[in-house]
Amino acid sequence: MKTDEQLGLHVKQFLIDKGVETPMVDNGLTDLEKIAEIKDKFTDIMNALGLDLRDDSLIDTPSRVAKMYVNEIFFGLDYKHFPKATTVDNKMKYDEMVIERNINVQSNCEHHFVIIDGSCHISYIPKNKVLGLSKLNRIVQFFSKRPQIQERLTEQIYYALSYILETEDIGVIIEAAHYCVKSRGIQDVNSDTVTSKMGGCFKTDPEARKEFLSIINKQK
Repeated sequence: MKTDEQLGLHVKQFLIDKGVETPMVDNGLTDLEKIAEIKDKFTDIMNALGLDLRDDSLIDTPSRVAKMYVNEIFFGLDYKHFPKATTVDNKMKYDEMVIERNINVQSNCEHHFVIIDGSCHISYIPKNKVLGLSKLNRIVQFFSKRPQIQERLTEQIYYALSYILETEDIGVIIEAAHYCVKSRGIQDVNSDTVTSKMGGCFKTDPEARKEFLSIINKQK
């Protein structure tokens, strides 16, 4: 994946200004140092649970978990991984909705570190800029790959796109199942959670909102 850390840092500051950035601190650790420290701590967790780390099925688990956390499921905590999101001028003067439905969302609840699994739907009306469609998926993926609550994830996607596209005419909807609800606690396997962030015409114009909702709910 092509990345753009400088764009990511600008987006980060924009999210901070909007009050929707993930609570983070710079601990100064490199990726290798993070992996080493998580490996040690997860070894302690497994020992506390009474698991025998001499077993050939368990011996490498702390290392696997540490690498997974840093390189895979939480890579969105580091803006060096922010996706390249080059826009092009809207020379064709396109002024209708651009909608991408059913973008995959795989994240982790920051309260219990278990799975959030669902879909994101995005619509925007271009002004001066148009964004490559795959970049919408990349931006959703980036903010999903960190401990999250769905409300903040929705806001982060919206404001990142607002900054990049220089427009507030954006709608973001996420529908997801939370395994902190599904696999523990109440253990309700049927419920899901829907969050939305509407800006510009999607917030002020009922017809624009209605069109967006109608299209994303239309049977394929």
